[in-house]
Amino acid sequence: MTVLVRPVAAHDEAQWCALYAGYRAFYRLPDDPAAVRTTWQWVSGGAHGLLGLVAEDADGRLLGLADLRRFARPSSATTGLYLDDLFTAPGSRHRGVATALLHEAAAVAAAEGASVVRWITAEDNTAARAVYDRVAAATPWVTYDMRPSAV
Repeated sequence: MTVLVRPVAAHDEAQWCALYAGYRAFYRLPDDPAAVRTTWQWVSGGAHGLLGLVAEDADGRLLGLADLRRFARPSSATTGLYLDDLFTAPGSRHRGVATALLHEAAAVAAAEGASVVRWITAEDNTAARAVYDRVAAATPWVTYDMRPSAV
């Protein structure tokens, strides 16, 4: 299967939203069309430093998506790209879609002079981690989340 990876375009909205709803369902997030629409607006408009990539087949059918965000790295005085979301349509898995999206993310990072492409995934997401282990190195860092609160 031929996979073309390119930046997201306005005409991708319906297919992108369906893929992103699938991404949310995969991570057991509640069905929330408003969140999907808001994220589409951010990604398609470049808000918050976001850059959307999509993978499509020869017929223009979207097979997967990757949402990247630029971030500063004060400790190295460089910038990086953070991969917020990566999703491949279930019927397109094991065909190189995720790998193609990751390679394009690396190419974008190189073109922008970024020092790293970074992401997190669920520890039990073994299928994705098998792909990630082929293209990147896992780090020893542990991730924490803190709820915002007034002191």
